[in-house]
Amino acid sequence: MARNNRELTPASTRRSIDGRYVAGMLLAAFVLIWSASSGTAEEPTRRGTAKPANQNKKKSANKQQKTKKSEKTAPAADHPLNKPLRIVRQCRTKLDDVQDYTATFSKQERVGRRGNKLVSQTMAMKFREEPFSVYFYFQDRKTQGREVLFVNGRNKGQLLVHEGSGLSSLVGTVTLATNSSEVMKENRYPITEVGLKKMADKIIEQWEGESKYGETTVKYYNNAKLGSVECLAIESTHPQPRRQFKYHMTRVFIDKDTRLLVRVEQYGWPNRNGQQPPKIEEYTYSNIKTNVGLTDFDFDRRNKSYRF
Repeated sequence: MARNNRELTPASTRRSIDGRYVAGMLLAAFVLIWSASSGTAEEPTRRGTAKPANQNKKKSANKQQKTKKSEKTAPAADHPLNKPLRIVRQCRTKLDDVQDYTATFSKQERVGRRGNKLVSQTMAMKFREEPFSVYFYFQDRKTQGREVLFVNGRNKGQLLVHEGSGLSSLVGTVTLATNSSEVMKENRYPITEVGLKKMADKIIEQWEGESKYGETTVKYYNNAKLGSVECLAIESTHPQPRRQFKYHMTRVFIDKDTRLLVRVEQYGWPNRNGQQPPKIEEYTYSNIKTNVGLTDFDFDRRNKSYRF
């Protein structure tokens, strides 16, 4: 009777086969465990727990766009307004030692709710820095002979006004608040904003703000003239209406002899391409004589040279 295979196999051989069998089973079990654990580790990525590559690309693109946007509005070291600002600041420094002056003051301003009324006026002017004092004698045909007096800290902080002709002149001297509706019918700003220093300060403030942005073109006119006065004219222009730009074009005139800023012109945005920009305001100081020694009497309503 034949023996079964187990009996025909030597014991040492059986032990070797059994060992290989056990080792194979252990290896198979290990592979299964490793595969299962590997699949679990990849699952969060498939479900979006980890950031996908395309999401990182989007964030990188957004960051680049933000960088480009900030570069557009960041002030450049060679901004075209830097040189005009240096020039106007020098003009402002020239006024540090000016205590008073007489001048002819001319202005054109768009007034009214819609700014559709252009008012032009010319007046002889006396000005003193401390206390802030202004006297105007109007010289244009419509308001010929009108006198206006303002002294900070006097007359209850109000204007004294006397018309030179017509029925209004019969009323005599009237007092008006510096920002009253009657006054602002003919003015864009109250009398407290007048003067060479404040005109220069406004331009400096405007150009400092605009120099934080691009879209600015600057031109220089070295042979400009105001009457017979030789001037340097500087013109800044913005091509498109922006919130940060109050005016389309600004033009300033600097007297080459005195180095004073003597005229400012401001223009709005044209309604259509090809149109000339509308003039919003223009202020000119001519025949300027500085530090002439004006006294309190020059700003006193009792001065017999006046008609208050």
